[in-house]
Amino acid sequence: MWIVYALLAAFFAALVAILAKIGIEGVNSNLAVAIRTAVVLAMAWIIVFITGKHGDIAAITQKSWIFLVLSGLATGISWLFFYKALQIGDVSKVVPIDKLSIVITMVLAFVILGETASAKTITGAILIILGTIVLIL
Repeated sequence: MWIVYALLAAFFAALVAILAKIGIEGVNSNLAVAIRTAVVLAMAWIIVFITGKHGDIAAITQKSWIFLVLSGLATGISWLFFYKALQIGDVSKVVPIDKLSIVITMVLAFVILGETASAKTITGAILIILGTIVLIL
């Protein structure tokens, strides 16, 4: 089932760039991110309340709070840069570079989380890098 969710995530992530590029025309990129963030925030809280998970907030550990806040900050910074890049660049070039985050995430997973770097994983990362280079040239 996780593959279905991952494919849906990829589809909607693709829509993000297209819809943002159309919507950002004539709008400051930081303002656009703020609007997007407000919508995401509202949607997330609505889902939390609909599913009845709002009561779980008290059980979140301090460590989880710290890392979730840091993750949120990283998300915000990423969105600010992504929207600025979309505003001044072509979607077909911005998105492949943005997706180098896949390779960076893999490296961080190996270094920080101690995940295993197999030959298959390293080969895939190299192919992503090469594919990105081909797409942006």
